Amino acid sequence: MKRVVIFASGSGSNAENLIKFFYNSDIASVIQVLTNNPHAKVLDRCKKLNVSALSFNRTAFSKSDDVLNLLKASQPDLIVLAGFLWKFPEFILKEFENKVINIHPALLPKYGGKGMYGMNVHQAVVENNETETGITIHYVNENYDEGAIIFQAKCEVLASDSADDVAGKIHSLEMEHFPSVVNELLLN
Repeated sequence: MKRVVIFASGSGSNAENLIKFFYNSDIASVIQVLTNNPHAKVLDRCKKLNVSALSFNRTAFSKSDDVLNLLKASQPDLIVLAGFLWKFPEFILKEFENKVINIHPALLPKYGGKGMYGMNVHQAVVENNETETGITIHYVNENYDEGAIIFQAKCEVLASDSADDVAGKIHSLEMEHFPSVVNELLLN
């Protein structure tokens, strides 16, 4: 049975979707969720879903081996960033080479980089009169949103769409595609 650890910073809708997808799976299970936000709604979701969840601070994550040692003890086959906002430290990436992936709410390389997350991305898409946007699932490297692309899905952006409209379309794409892409990676 493959082991998945999720990192999230906010509400955790993608984390919950993944947990539920693998709940009765013969392939994998989500064994833990880690968050940098002690008030993140993902912690409440995990409690309801009976999945171990912990919060950590920046020191534990990037200035000590605390999170690294926790991951080593968990022995994940895949680490999934699902709305996780901090840059992943190189020393953790080296330990889990090609085992850390992220979902981004745009068609990379467009609208990636520091500060480009959530509504910031959707607002930029609308302000730049884009006719399409989508999601990108990619490997994580030492730079924001620059790792090798694994999967992209597109949707149309109408001239009348607001950033909230775009957010709804992106959320639908995430819910539809993220679990199956993670599942596919675990099978290979």
